[in-house]
Amino acid sequence: MSVYKSSTGMDENIAAVLCYLFAFIGALAFVLLEKKSRFVLFHALQSIFLFVALMIGHVLAGLIPLLGPPLASLLTLAGIALWIVLIIHAGQGKWLKLPWVGDLALHQARQL
Repeated sequence: MSVYKSSTGMDENIAAVLCYLFAFIGALAFVLLEKKSRFVLFHALQSIFLFVALMIGHVLAGLIPLLGPPLASLLTLAGIALWIVLIIHAGQGKWLKLPWVGDLALHQARQL
C-alpha cells in the first residue's frame, strides 16, 4: 500500500489504477480533481492519451479495405494487453512510461 495520498484522499496507486480501470471518465475526473500527486496526474493523462490513440488507430484501420479488420483485432489485443500491464504497474506504484503517449503525459503532468 502506498504511503502517499492523492488530493482525493486515496492512496496514489489506487487512484492511478482507477485512471486506467475507468478509462476516459476516471482519468478525466482525476485530471480535473488531482492537485497534489504528479504520479496520479501522469497516469490519468497517459490513460487518456493511450485510449485516444487506440481509438484513432481503430478508425484508421476501419478505412483500410482488406487489412483493416485484422489490424483492428490486433489493436484490440494490444490495447487489452497494455491496459492490464498498466493497471498492474500503477497498482505497484511504478511509473511505466509508454513511448510517445507517456512522454506527452509526463510533459503535461509537469505543466499542470
